[in-house]
Amino acid sequence: MLKKVLIANRGEIALRVLRACKEMGIKTVAVHSTADRDLMHVMLSDESVCIGPPSSTDSYLNVPALISAMELTNADAVHPGYGFLSENADFAEQVEQCGFIFIGPTAETIRSMGDKVSAIEVMRKAGVPTVPGSDGPLGEDEQEILALAEKIGFPVMIKAAAGGGGRGMRVVEKAEDLIKSIQVTRSEAKSYFGSDVVYLEKFLGNPRHVEIQIIGDGRGNAICLGDRDCSMQRRHQKVVEEAPAPGIDEKTRADIMDTCIKACEKIKYRGAGTLEFLYEDGKFYFIEMNTRVQVEHPVTERVTGIDIVREQLRIAAGLELSVKQEDIHIIGHAIECRINAEDPNTFMPSPGKVTLFHSPGGNGIRVDSHIYSGYTVPPYYDSLIAKLIAFGPTREVAIGRMQNALGEMLVDGIKTNIPLQVDIMKDEGFRKGGANIHYLEEKLKNR
Repeated sequence: MLKKVLIANRGEIALRVLRACKEMGIKTVAVHSTADRDLMHVMLSDESVCIGPPSSTDSYLNVPALISAMELTNADAVHPGYGFLSENADFAEQVEQCGFIFIGPTAETIRSMGDKVSAIEVMRKAGVPTVPGSDGPLGEDEQEILALAEKIGFPVMIKAAAGGGGRGMRVVEKAEDLIKSIQVTRSEAKSYFGSDVVYLEKFLGNPRHVEIQIIGDGRGNAICLGDRDCSMQRRHQKVVEEAPAPGIDEKTRADIMDTCIKACEKIKYRGAGTLEFLYEDGKFYFIEMNTRVQVEHPVTERVTGIDIVREQLRIAAGLELSVKQEDIHIIGHAIECRINAEDPNTFMPSPGKVTLFHSPGGNGIRVDSHIYSGYTVPPYYDSLIAKLIAFGPTREVAIGRMQNALGEMLVDGIKTNIPLQVDIMKDEGFRKGGANIHYLEEKLKNR
C-alpha cells in the first residue's frame, strides 16, 4: 500500500481524498496557496507545504512547486482530485518521470482522451456509439466541409478538439453560416486552448446528459458502477446530478454499460473514469471521457456502496480491483445538489467570511464540504463550497429527503444557491424525471 500521498488540490475534494487516505492508514501531504492556509484538509493533514500565492497559475498549477513538495516530503504518490492538473498529461508524465506515482490513468491515456477528436476515434474503434460527424478534424476544403454538413444534416455543431466547460462550441443552423462559424470557432479555440483544431457533429436538439462510471486496473480489467443523469445544467455547468438516470429501460442501460466496460478493457484503462454521453430518443452518443474522479462521484458511491477514491488508491498501489462486476448492485436512488457561494439570482460569486455554518443531517444525508463557521471563502477559485447528497429507496424519497436537508442547511455571511436548489426540487419537470440539458436554462429565463 502507498505510504504517503500528496493531495494536489483544494476544497472539498482535497478533504475527501484525505479522509480516504486516513481510513487506509496512508499519511497525507496537503499543498496550499497563501490564501488557503486555513482549509480544513490543511489543518488535518500529516504535513503541509505552501506552494505559492493565491493565483492558481502560481500555486495549484505550478508543476515544479508540486514536484518539489513531493520530493521535500518524500511522498510516494500524488492525487490530483478534479480540475487543476487532474487531466494534464504533461503533469502525469513528469510525476512518473521523477519517480512518483500519479493516481490516475497513464499520460498517454489522458492525452488521447483530452483531445475530443482523438477520444471519439478511440471510442468508435472500441465499439462505443458516437454522434454522427466529421470523424476527425476539419480540413481547409470549404466545399468538402459543406458537403459533409449537408450529409450529416443541419443543424450541426462545431466543436474545438481541446475544448471544455462549454467553450469552443457553436451551433450552425444553415449552410450559408457554416464557413464563417468555423473560422470564428477556430480563432476562439486557439485563444482559449492553444489549438485551433475543430470538428463537426450533428446537433442533437433535446438530449439528456448521461454518464457512465467505470474503474479499470490498467491490466485489461474494468468494472462499471452504473450511470448518472447530469442534465440539470446552467451554461454547461452541472447543478444537480443523480443516480441512476431516471427513465432509461434496463436493456438499454445494460447494453451501454457492457459496451463501456469492453472499451475500457480494450484500452487497458487505469483508475476511475467517466464516459459522457448525450442520450436522445433511446440512444446513447459518446461525447467525451473524463479521466479523473468526478465532482458527482458520491451519488454513485451511495447507490453501489463502492468507495471510488479508495479504489483509485488501491489501483495506484498496484492492487487488483476489490470487486468484480457481478458483485455490483444498484440499490435505491441518490441525488446531489452543488452548493455554490454565489447569488442565487444573478449567479455572481459571493466570497467572504462564513459567520455560521450548520450541516444538515437525517437518514440518507451526506455532506461533502470543507467550510466551517469562521472560514473565509476566497475570491480566487471555483465557487463550490459543498455537495449535499440525499439517498432513498426510491427517487421520490430521495427528493423528499433533499428538500428537508436543504431546509436545514445554514450558511450565513455569504450568499449561496440554496434557494435555487430548493426551487429545482419543487419543480414539476424535475420531479417527473428525464428533463433535457436545456430545461434548467429555459426555466431560469422564464422565472
